[in-house]
Amino acid sequence: MKLNKLLLIFCTLITLKVNAQTNGVLQGTILDKNTKEPLIGVSVALIGTDPLIGGITDISGKYRIEAPTGSYNVRASFIGYKSEQRFNIILSSGNAYIVNFELEEEASNLDEVVVTVGRAASAATIQNPISINRLSTEEIKSNPGGNFDISRVIQTLPGVGGSAGTGGAFRNDIIIRGGAPNENVFYLDGIEIPVINHFQTQGGSGGPAGILNVSFIEDVTLNSSGFNAKYDNALASVFEFKQREGNQERFQGNVRLSATELATTFEGPAGKKTNYLVSARRSYLQLLFQAIDLPIRPNYWDFQYKVSHQLNDKLTLTALGVGAIDEFRFGVPRESSPDKAYVLRATPSNNQWNYTVGFSLRKRLANGYSLLSVSRNVFDNRVDRFEDQESGENNQRNLGIQSQEVENKLRWEVNKSQGSWKYSYGLMAQYIDFSNEVFNVVRKELRDENDQVVQPAVVFDYNAQIDYLRYGAFGQVSRSFFNNRLGFNAGIRTDMNSFTDTGMNPLRTLSPRMSLSYVLTDKLNLNGSVGQYYKTPINTVLSFQDESGNFVNKNNEYIGSLHYVLGLEYLPRESTRFTVEGFYKKYTNYPVSIRDGISLANLGGDFSVVGNEPVASTGDGRAYGFEFLFQQKLIENIFAVFSYTYVRSEFSGLDGEFISSSWDNRNLISALFGKKFPKGWELGLKYRYAGGSPLTPFDLEASRLNFLSLGTGVLDFDRLNSERLGGFSQLDVRIDKKWNFPKYSLNIFLDVQNALITVNPSAPRYSFQRNADNTAFLTTDGQAIRPDGSNGIPILLIDDDAIPTPSIGIIFEF
Repeated sequence: MKLNKLLLIFCTLITLKVNAQTNGVLQGTILDKNTKEPLIGVSVALIGTDPLIGGITDISGKYRIEAPTGSYNVRASFIGYKSEQRFNIILSSGNAYIVNFELEEEASNLDEVVVTVGRAASAATIQNPISINRLSTEEIKSNPGGNFDISRVIQTLPGVGGSAGTGGAFRNDIIIRGGAPNENVFYLDGIEIPVINHFQTQGGSGGPAGILNVSFIEDVTLNSSGFNAKYDNALASVFEFKQREGNQERFQGNVRLSATELATTFEGPAGKKTNYLVSARRSYLQLLFQAIDLPIRPNYWDFQYKVSHQLNDKLTLTALGVGAIDEFRFGVPRESSPDKAYVLRATPSNNQWNYTVGFSLRKRLANGYSLLSVSRNVFDNRVDRFEDQESGENNQRNLGIQSQEVENKLRWEVNKSQGSWKYSYGLMAQYIDFSNEVFNVVRKELRDENDQVVQPAVVFDYNAQIDYLRYGAFGQVSRSFFNNRLGFNAGIRTDMNSFTDTGMNPLRTLSPRMSLSYVLTDKLNLNGSVGQYYKTPINTVLSFQDESGNFVNKNNEYIGSLHYVLGLEYLPRESTRFTVEGFYKKYTNYPVSIRDGISLANLGGDFSVVGNEPVASTGDGRAYGFEFLFQQKLIENIFAVFSYTYVRSEFSGLDGEFISSSWDNRNLISALFGKKFPKGWELGLKYRYAGGSPLTPFDLEASRLNFLSLGTGVLDFDRLNSERLGGFSQLDVRIDKKWNFPKYSLNIFLDVQNALITVNPSAPRYSFQRNADNTAFLTTDGQAIRPDGSNGIPILLIDDDAIPTPSIGIIFEF
């Protein structure tokens, strides 16, 4: 009934007409890419307008263009610099659209052949020539099924998988080329942000909803190999989230209302040299889940800000922050069912809060710039689960974790050019303080009628606190040869820490990397890279203590990953890009569970905690495959993206045998299509396919003995990933209608996830059969269920519901 009313409102609103011509504003700043110096006299034009609409940058490098509302492609051009183009810039009457450019100088030698055709479609540079992709803010905002969630939209890029297909279609785990969820690092304007999702898995990176506000983001760059030496602790990828500046001319903002949340963003000047962005978001998932009678009640808040201040002509100070509060509780469903009873018994409560705050000081130098940043991030995580959680009798705890991770970071880097050479160097230092109080019943003690132990207990109960330092240094150089046809880039870094046994030896983490790019024709590039990367074991691993209080994982080594990549990039025109890449990654020193014998690379795709156990850094791994990408930027009101990835991912356990990892989907397909129609209408379609995920069957005997105490089945790791689910596929559809009024704009959208009502496979869940009203377990002898579950009747619950998820949203800009 509520949905019908919303559809009626939507259909009524689309009949509105605005006859008066309304204008929007495009503004921004244009800098020299190498020195960050403002460029005066740069021409900025809206391509295809007749007569041509454009503007020129002033003495501060700023420009401002007023034009009729609509979608434009924008070009910035300047004598002696390579032109740069941005696509699908949507001007509205509500907010000024801020687009900044950083232009790169052409070669100074006029005899050299300068190849520029088609460059605008590519995200690659000499410093990052391969395995790099970029999303603009409009591609994120209009992504069907993306729900303005950057973490979810990222999964449409080539080589990026997720938990879809393992029953986690609503999670934002980011799996890059077969690597684990904790192998990625994320930077917001050069400051590392360890937590980007609500209810994030500790020791992983996934969660059900992203934290970052898309209204702040100018673009997102994914580098899945060959990443710059200045980035530490990355094994699979580096994500760079670039935030825009706040409006320096006037106060403006937007309010976004959807089926799950309410978000507000405000921005404006705070003085002649200062601008700000600030936002807050409140979910009401708990109300939605209650309305559809789910027994869990998650809800969250998140906050974000950015303040930029021009101290003088050479110094710019930026302050930023992002934080979240996540609250998780249970509710009694109106109608009981085996599935709902299982959720109540098996799901732990997970309450978190986190924040990252930082300051960065950018200074212009002769032929370059320096960047000094300091930041602090805190992640507080509390997990609880009780045996009798289903009935509310929380008196027998089987899982309790209270942990807090604090990191204080200092980074300094210098970027300069000398003739044809570009080079950078820098230092990093971090102080980590981690506390972890753990009570985890892995296996409960059980006795028979003669009081003989039939199953010994396995319980981890400790309260650990560690603090240590991490250090790092890097250097990188690049230049072009042979009339700019050959691009060369090389870097090296080393990392140390004061905690692990071998952590202070810089030679053990010496990580060289090199990439080459050769222009075969003015439209075809051949690119390749090879590089070694290292990552410290996660803090939950380092802090684990045995019964005597010893840090038994202190002897763990840095995890290593050696990447080889070779690819072709074809750029037939500025708006079109084709790439094909082959990759091979070799892992060493991967942590392996001594208890279960499996690699930790298989974990992190659920809401548990990774690493609270003794491990040995003896595991190896390999991931290999190829990617194909076609990308068409907005031309004649159409844009499209298609990618296909074939990937194999295998890791070894204690026995040294390579087994398909949990992320071995084999085939990944993503397709995105968008069409803009007259009068503010827009259609978006997104299709995703992931090959069947590996599946570990249950140990039936161990599951029977432990289900009543743990609420879940016990997996048989002797048969790790020996089975496989069917493939996952989903089509999402989004329809937008925009209105522009003299001083504000309105956008109403209908977003439908799983529009084809596809039944997608999920991992089965172990339980005992229940009576008709789900108030008690059925037993083989008609008696009460025994403590060891020996008279229970096992059943595997299969989620085979195909549910489309419609959402109507409103965006009001002023």
